[in-house]
Amino acid sequence: MTPLPTPQQLRYLLALVEHQHFGRAAEACAVTQSTLSAGILALERQLDAHLLDRDGGKHVAFTALGREIAVRARAALGSLEAIAEAAVAARAPLHGALRFGVIPTIGPFLLPRLMPALRQAYPGLRLYLREDTTDRLVERLRDGRLDLLLLALPCACAGAETAPLARDALVVALPPGHMLAARDSVPAAALQTERLLLLEDGNCLRDQALDLCGFARGEGPPRDPAEPEGFAATSLHTLVQMVAGGLGVTLLPRIAVEAGIAAGTDLVLRPLAGAGGWRTLGLVWRPQSARAADYRALVPLMAQVAGEPPG
Repeated sequence: MTPLPTPQQLRYLLALVEHQHFGRAAEACAVTQSTLSAGILALERQLDAHLLDRDGGKHVAFTALGREIAVRARAALGSLEAIAEAAVAARAPLHGALRFGVIPTIGPFLLPRLMPALRQAYPGLRLYLREDTTDRLVERLRDGRLDLLLLALPCACAGAETAPLARDALVVALPPGHMLAARDSVPAAALQTERLLLLEDGNCLRDQALDLCGFARGEGPPRDPAEPEGFAATSLHTLVQMVAGGLGVTLLPRIAVEAGIAAGTDLVLRPLAGAGGWRTLGLVWRPQSARAADYRALVPLMAQVAGEPPG
């Protein structure tokens, strides 16, 4: 019988794939670098195959077979974890570790309300959080590195199961004295001639703002000639300060406004009028996950928290 790789050997290999550095991969696995190197060397000897190209200098380089083995290793570990998850779910639903991903335009504003509610309702549930862009979170979900995502729907996550939680309206943020501040609400068309401030590329809220205002995603709104090339905000908090400084206008999610993102500023906030002036907050998980019933059970509570403004 051919000796099989151990789960630990596969974890070492995948950590090296992710971090592309022996030291960082060892740190992620909570072992010494020599232990990780020895584990991968043992895996190569066991398989009688070269997984790493050791003629590539100091940089980590995988052979073609090494890359193929890494893909298969991720699938194999995912299957093993599903076995354990199925046992946990049957023994104690909504109990144990849950690797939870959330995008930056949701996490800081909803998690302070969501986490206490989850702790109270499910004291045995331990959430390990990761904040990142939608594309990177979906990639981690597919690779089995995350279990559940909280995103803005629809998302580029074909094949995944989704559950809508709440509608999150968009709000127009204007500097004081702006001519649009006299309106009760602002249509998206009125923003086409404005200096629309946006998050950097990779944020789904940026793409939605461009679509709503009729701009091509690759081009964006007109740029001030005095503005530095590639200028964009990295967070909603930065956008708020830019608008407060008179640099332009922007769109903010309702949950961010209700969380007080504009507190301490004199911004004028107006509802975005017209169709499509919102996003849908929703959960996303792998199809046929062993814990799918757990994730569905979370929906009512999370929907209630997401749909209610803070008291």
